[in-house]
Amino acid sequence: MSVLVVGLSHRTAPVSLLERVAVAGDGQAKLLQDMAAAEPVAEAFLLSTCNRVELYADVDRFHGGVSDLSGLLARHTGVPLEELTPHLYVHYEERAVHHLFSVACGLDSMVIGEGQILGQLKTSLALAQEYDTAGRVLNDLVQQALRVGKRAHSETDIDRAGQSLVTVGLEQAELVGGHVGGTRTLVVGAGSMSALAATTLQRQGAGTILITNRTYERAEHLADQVGGRAVPMAALQDALTSADLVISCTGATGLVVTAADIEAVLEARRERGVDRPLVLIDLALPRDVDARVRDMDGVHLIDLEVLADVGTGAHGTVDVDVVRRLVGDEVAEFAAAQRAQAVTPTVVALRAMAADVVRGELERLAGRTPDLDAKERGEVELTIRRIVDKLLHAPTVRVKQLAGEPGGASYAEALRTLFDLGPGPMAAVSRADVGADADIDVAQVLDADLSSGASAGEAGAA
Repeated sequence: MSVLVVGLSHRTAPVSLLERVAVAGDGQAKLLQDMAAAEPVAEAFLLSTCNRVELYADVDRFHGGVSDLSGLLARHTGVPLEELTPHLYVHYEERAVHHLFSVACGLDSMVIGEGQILGQLKTSLALAQEYDTAGRVLNDLVQQALRVGKRAHSETDIDRAGQSLVTVGLEQAELVGGHVGGTRTLVVGAGSMSALAATTLQRQGAGTILITNRTYERAEHLADQVGGRAVPMAALQDALTSADLVISCTGATGLVVTAADIEAVLEARRERGVDRPLVLIDLALPRDVDARVRDMDGVHLIDLEVLADVGTGAHGTVDVDVVRRLVGDEVAEFAAAQRAQAVTPTVVALRAMAADVVRGELERLAGRTPDLDAKERGEVELTIRRIVDKLLHAPTVRVKQLAGEPGGASYAEALRTLFDLGPGPMAAVSRADVGADADIDVAQVLDADLSSGASAGEAGAA
């Protein structure tokens, strides 16, 4: 297993850039398929959320993998590679596993401990399975990440302390407009984030919950669930005028609420004598609400840029170190299991070779001892097979045990060399000058790849 992740998130890139690289809808399927078709890639998995875009792949070459995945991200998003590169991070092998497990636990989220990432991981894995881009390696990895995330939320305080972006956004809104209870609210969108917003508003006692969506039936369905009322998207401006708190998360590729819309809404509110502030919470990426409304009197915009500044402190007193230790333990166990699993083809090849030798010798013996009766011949065959099995038992069992330890692959390689099993079913990935535990500078990797025309694997084989 040589898992590589190339990505960017709220920790490395401004929201303005994350908006431009957001991959949604059919774009995710197309990017996945192009990832899987890349020459160094055996399997592919894409995680795209409101605050991260990450490309995971099982690769046979490090430098070639980084170059291809970075180039695909640039091509599919339309953002020049030279603009993307300073914001990209790369993790390889155990560091990639550690990163995904941390993401699944909410340790890398904009709001520490939020649990929505588990649902996003499930959805992303389902897409990779639908398009057959995730094989055994990435399926096992993501499934284990989901288990680790669930364990973190069930066994530690991070589940009680972790808040969603919706919760943190509403806390910021209350600083401006007071408690949500009794407030007239509007939710724009009917997806998973919008559903969370609507149920949170209901739980906090919002006075009226209006739901609007481009597909009116979905708006009706969500409104029925929270005791709200659906309104057509064509009536969005009227709904904005009547609401004091708006939460928007549609997944649209363009602006849903423009500066001109809000100017008209403010004028209508003044005519009605409404002097309360209009609070807009924009949880979408790309953004739904024109950022220029931030400068308008009577409007308070809370978007991902604002939440990025306050979200990382939302975990309160939770002992994040407990979850970090859990992640470290799970990574070690996962890596040991993968190393042990990787030696299985060598053991199978060794036993197959031994079986061929036994078969050949028994055939030769049969030709030289035609006078042996069936019972005697059976005893001879059984004795030979028992001898071979006993000779192979200890080394094959022991190599499986040793393979689970760091550096265990060398024992399998020793078996292949000693018994002349050839190069083996698993091609070794040369790391050249990049260690699995090293911090990786994407620009240096891409520069090296462009200047030498060779991947790390190619350089190591030269």
